[in-house]
Order: sequence, then C-alpha cells, then structure tokens
Amino acid sequence: MQRPAALVAVRPGAIILARHGEPALSRKCLLTSDQYRDWWAKYEVGGLRAGQTPPPELLATAEGAGAIYASTRPRAQETAAAIAAGREVMSDALFIEAPLPPPRFPSWFKLPPKYWGAVARIWWHAFNHHEGQETRAEAEVRAGQAAQALIARAESGQDVLVLAHGYFNHMVGRRLRADGWKLVQNQGFRYWSQRRYERR
Repeated sequence: MQRPAALVAVRPGAIILARHGEPALSRKCLLTSDQYRDWWAKYEVGGLRAGQTPPPELLATAEGAGAIYASTRPRAQETAAAIAAGREVMSDALFIEAPLPPPRFPSWFKLPPKYWGAVARIWWHAFNHHEGQETRAEAEVRAGQAAQALIARAESGQDVLVLAHGYFNHMVGRRLRADGWKLVQNQGFRYWSQRRYERR
C-alpha cells in the first residue's frame, strides 16, 4: 500500500500595502472648513497628476505579486493602471479611504488641505465626528475584513499587493500586526510608498 505524500507547509506570501500616486487636485490653497469639505469631495473622484513615473521598486513589487488589489477610487485605479503592466487588478471598495469630514470652523479660519486633513482625521478618530459617513468603529471592522481577505490570499504562498490609501492602509496594517504579521519595510505615507508585511 502506497503511503500518502508528506504534507509540505506553504510559507505565506508577503502583503504589501501601497499608497496611490500624487493626485491632480492642487493642495496649494487656503480653505475654510466648508471649502475643504467641497475640496475633499473633488479629491475623492479625481485622478492622478499627469506626468508621474512610478518608482522602480514599486514596479518590481507589482511584477512579483501573485495578486493585485486596488481601491475603487480613481486615484487608486490610475495607480494600478500605471504599475500593473496589463495584468489583472481586482478592484474592491473594501479598500477605499476612511472619510475625512472636517469640524465646522468660522469662515475667517483657513488652512491648507494638508492641515485640514489632519484636523478632520483627529476629530474623526478621537471624537467620532463622521457627519453620517462611516464611523471609526465601522472603519475598524472594514479594516479587519480587509486584513483577513489579504491573509487568506497570501496563505497560498503568493505575494499580495494592495494599491489604496494612506490612512486606511495604516488601519489594515495594525490589524495585520495584531494577527502576527511583521512590518519589514516601511516607506511611510508619501505617494507611491509601500509597507511590506511578512509572517515569520
């Protein structure tokens, strides 16, 4: 009687969370809180600034990935088109950015979009300021779902690349670390940056 072949454990692939390229919408302006709300709405439906070249390191990551996912937002979709070289990209709203509704300030108070984003994120994170959009608790659940979906794919031994957004990638990364994944490469929050997680 032939003995069954020994089962060989498959080492999980890496999970790489990358941020999209630089959006076309200018950040060189001063806005009231209401104007920032309108600016963010345009940012969410806008694409990338023309003329950008993806970094070679991210292109290499995409070439080596067994699966590529992208947020459904245009800036993430255009990022995927720039680096996937015609390969299949799985688009999923699971990876869209957590919302950034700003608190209301007097009309004389103005900030650049970069700083409004920081203020809005603090209010959303610390004070649950969501204006009927996704709450922090709901986003945490979504981040957990995203992490589990990526882990399931990586367990086949494939590297998995996600092209999405700075803060939500951060939330997913926290869930990965809680599940025993180690951050082995961290390029921060800049455009085209990537964070690589491995289970060791």
